[in-house]
Amino acid sequence: MSDEATEHWRAGGPSPARPGGALRALRESNLRRILSVIRDDGGVSQAEVARRTQLSRATVSNLVGELRRRGLVRSTERPRNGRACLEAVIGRSTNAVIGVDFGHRHVRVGIADLNGRVLGDEERVLPPDLGATESCSEAWAMASRLMARAGVRPDDLLQVGVGLPAPIDVIAGRVGWHGILHRWAELDPHATIHDVFGRPVVLDNDANLGALGELRQGAGRGYTNFIYINVATGVGAGLVIDGRVYHGTTGTAGEIGHMTVDPSGRICRCGNRGCVDAIVGAPGFLELLRTVYGEDLDVVRVIELARRRDGRCIRALAEAGHALGAVVSDLCNLLSPERVILAGVIFQAGEVILGPMRETVAQRAVPAAARAAEIVPSGLQERAEMIGAITLALEAVRAGTADDPLLRVG
Repeated sequence: MSDEATEHWRAGGPSPARPGGALRALRESNLRRILSVIRDDGGVSQAEVARRTQLSRATVSNLVGELRRRGLVRSTERPRNGRACLEAVIGRSTNAVIGVDFGHRHVRVGIADLNGRVLGDEERVLPPDLGATESCSEAWAMASRLMARAGVRPDDLLQVGVGLPAPIDVIAGRVGWHGILHRWAELDPHATIHDVFGRPVVLDNDANLGALGELRQGAGRGYTNFIYINVATGVGAGLVIDGRVYHGTTGTAGEIGHMTVDPSGRICRCGNRGCVDAIVGAPGFLELLRTVYGEDLDVVRVIELARRRDGRCIRALAEAGHALGAVVSDLCNLLSPERVILAGVIFQAGEVILGPMRETVAQRAVPAAARAAEIVPSGLQERAEMIGAITLALEAVRAGTADDPLLRVG
């Protein structure tokens, strides 16, 4: 009688005397349990696997050996507590995933192995009105170059993760609101991207992916409740609650760009007045300044002028800080996060924008919530959404391998 059969029987399972099929199913189930633990914590020891699965060390040793023979698990070079560590490998060592971050005027593409190690990334500026299919074709060309440099064959690409700068309506399966991505308005984004890449696709709002990237590898690592805010063409947020990205009922949670901070303010592209997008998003932020400094003015130049003590630019940045502070105050009162993580070129202005933002949070938020919410810069900056897209792709691959025929025991 094998150790794993005995353990199964003691746990109330069918008698170990039952032939063939039941034991094969049990063995397959235990292989999946062990592989799941190793995937969730790369670098875990064999003894820790036994503890978490509540299987005997002998059973774990036997089954880890099976996973090694199948190429699904390997020992790492890094010791932990003086013991060899294990990490998961899915399929061939050259298997990879792609992460794509589409912006209003850019696309960034990254390639990673199945342990999440980024093998390369590339960014390109795109014409603002480039069609969806053309944008996807450009991203695929970038991905093909990255695969060639990394020695990854097209057949080894398992999954594509994609971030779009718009809410994704999970009920309708469409871009939920297309003020920025109007070229995608009538398209099924999954089908459009899949038609070009020819691989399984998972996608999400770019701010949600920025939050996911920060959660796994950035300033949100080790935290379970935080808000990620990205300021670019628009203003978006990803909400992490109890260690998971919160999407809401339709997938559109986190659209803070259209929270009103000035009911009599300028008209936003959504049709309402005084949205934070209209004040802080690049087009609205630059609109009045360009009447003085010219149409070529960008956010980087505004920051440079502010550092030279230009009064107009200092006031514009301070106004943006107060507007963001008003939104963050409401979010702190509602969610009481541990951290507020900020990403975007505008925050390179430092205390010129962060000072007014913190001042407004201190004035408007519940004192305990304001004190608890540490406002910090992004740990990944412009790569956060791409890292999040890679993470989303990896999670899809890992979720799918429970049915991988490699795990079947003959």
